[in-house]
Amino acid sequence: MDQADLGKKALAASNYEEAITYYTKALVQSPTSPLYLIQRSTAYQRHKNYPSALADANRAVLEARKRAKREQIIEAQFRRGVALYSLEKYGDAEFVLGVVKRMDEKFKGLEMWINKCKMTLAKEGLEESKKQCTIEEVPEVEESGKAGEVKFGIEAKTQTAANGVASTEAATTPSQPQQTSADKIRHDWYQNNQNVYFTLLAKGVPKDKAQIDITARSLSISFPLATGSSYDYTLEPLFDDIDPEQSTSRVLSTKIEITLVKKTQGLKWRALESDTPVDDKTTSTSTTDATAKAAALNGPVYPTSSKSGPKNWDKVTADATAALHNPDAKAGSLENDDDYEGGDEANHFFKKLFKDASPEVRRAMTKSYQESNGTALSTNWEEVSKGKVETSPPDGMEAKQWG
Repeated sequence: MDQADLGKKALAASNYEEAITYYTKALVQSPTSPLYLIQRSTAYQRHKNYPSALADANRAVLEARKRAKREQIIEAQFRRGVALYSLEKYGDAEFVLGVVKRMDEKFKGLEMWINKCKMTLAKEGLEESKKQCTIEEVPEVEESGKAGEVKFGIEAKTQTAANGVASTEAATTPSQPQQTSADKIRHDWYQNNQNVYFTLLAKGVPKDKAQIDITARSLSISFPLATGSSYDYTLEPLFDDIDPEQSTSRVLSTKIEITLVKKTQGLKWRALESDTPVDDKTTSTSTTDATAKAAALNGPVYPTSSKSGPKNWDKVTADATAALHNPDAKAGSLENDDDYEGGDEANHFFKKLFKDASPEVRRAMTKSYQESNGTALSTNWEEVSKGKVETSPPDGMEAKQWG
């Protein structure tokens, strides 16, 4: 049985000092093994040697990334988050555990530690320094390149533990990376239904001198450069309205991260900036944007010849279904319908057909329209009642499953 196997056996038996000793010997033979570093980090953690647990977890992240081992990266980041929590660096722990959730939200034990972070951070009287996030997703190797030396937003120093095993403790001296020159500063962004995430890739931004201004339709960033000049970046107007009160920003050692909360939830931004100037009298940027907002808020809209613009067919179906359950009710007031007399004649025809139809025809129309996802409309209940009406897209188009 080799040293790693002995270490695994000792760890399972809760003999943490023995496990540390065995994994240390295994690392002498394979000093860059992510698995051995993860296991020794676990042993250190359970032995309550939290600085050493964090040092091994950081090294494991770096070595796993070199090998592109996704599962080991996730596990190393998890060990890193647990060690940070034990060191009362709750803001850092929450950030790292968030990285794990992004990579594998079902990772064993993750939800418990995330909830512990949230509960601890929500406590009154918690020191502000413990809430702050001062680290990055990927630890940086010290320029000296010595084995085991890693920096993670703070300077690292090596000492010898009581059991004779080398360990790493965190010193309190912050390390500031060399500032990125203005011509090499880049930005990146992505979005989901709720937020737009903007990142300015700039190292060494002075946190106390950076100015970030967020308004309903603009974002501006400014900070001094080492050359004596200043760097200024502005987005105006933004593609759509945001909520400045809910939006947040963070200045980290290697980048600036900004989260913009969308005013119109579900609206997909095609770009960061709108190509239409903001009109003080209206919040709408363009007809296309307005149509996209309508789709986000009220469901999809489709081309039509109606004078009043796009038709919400989901509402038409809902009206028809309501009429089916209440035969005495009208399927909308036809005389006041925007498709009546000179509007969308086809739409008006189908509404009138439904209104004047028998209960069987109404059931056939409703069932065929709903089950075919709006691609078929039948008045023959005898045929429709035999089974599900399949989706039948027009020629040249393809039906796709959404969800």
